[in-house]
Amino acid sequence: MWLLYATGSAIFAGLTAILAKVGIRHTPSNLATAIRTVVVLGFAWLMVFVVGSGGTISRLSTTTWVFLVLSGLATGASWLCYFRALQLADVNQVTPIDRSSIVLSVLFAITLLGETDHLPTRLGGIAIIAVGTWLMIERKPVEGGTPRSWTWLLYAAGSAVFAALTSILGKVGITDVESNLGTAIRTCVVLVMAWLVVFVTREQRALGSIDRRDAVFIVASGFATGASWLCFYHALQNGPASLVVPIDKLSIVVTVAFATLVLHERLSRRAAVGLVLIVGGTLLMLV
Repeated sequence: MWLLYATGSAIFAGLTAILAKVGIRHTPSNLATAIRTVVVLGFAWLMVFVVGSGGTISRLSTTTWVFLVLSGLATGASWLCYFRALQLADVNQVTPIDRSSIVLSVLFAITLLGETDHLPTRLGGIAIIAVGTWLMIERKPVEGGTPRSWTWLLYAAGSAVFAALTSILGKVGITDVESNLGTAIRTCVVLVMAWLVVFVTREQRALGSIDRRDAVFIVASGFATGASWLCFYHALQNGPASLVVPIDKLSIVVTVAFATLVLHERLSRRAAVGLVLIVGGTLLMLV
């Protein structure tokens, strides 16, 4: 059953990037992240109500609370970096870097959680993914022929590092908490963090001027994110992190497909080879 949830997480995560890219074209990325988090929070607590796990919150251990909060902070940092990178570059550029967090996630799972089954195969898989990610990193020109700066790459790399930490901290933190409740608690942390950043950067001033079309896509990306999170952490609670994370990262295929069809982003031959390697390396770790 965890395999179905992990697959659902990948599909919804792939849609999230496309919806968010459209929604942040004219909206500050930090503000968009904060708005999306409100949507995700409502979605997460609705699921807690549906499954009836809210009553167990008083039984959570101090250790669980600590790791859930840390996981929430890592998630918030990852989101803020990711959507800033999306605003600065194409989806097909940013997504491979963000998804490369699988390399760190698997290494952390092996070294910290002791998940060493099929170790040579998994190490080979992350090596292939690393090469594929490198091939997909391209410096594309903007209008007028001037190359973009590499600032987007720093944000994308930050997103990957924090996403990897999220997976491991979440795995530790949800060992004795119902997955939907764990997601909801973590989202509360993300919400506080995101809005603090908005007010520190004074982006709240743009709230009244957000385009209606942008708002629709930002909210829709929030719903997609919420669905992806709930699927991911349910799978993580019942399956090994070193397998759940790779399946979730296959969302890059969904993202690239929609980026090409909807956003008309071109995928070079080099990037296409990189994408094949990333998918191949991911599937290798599932053997």
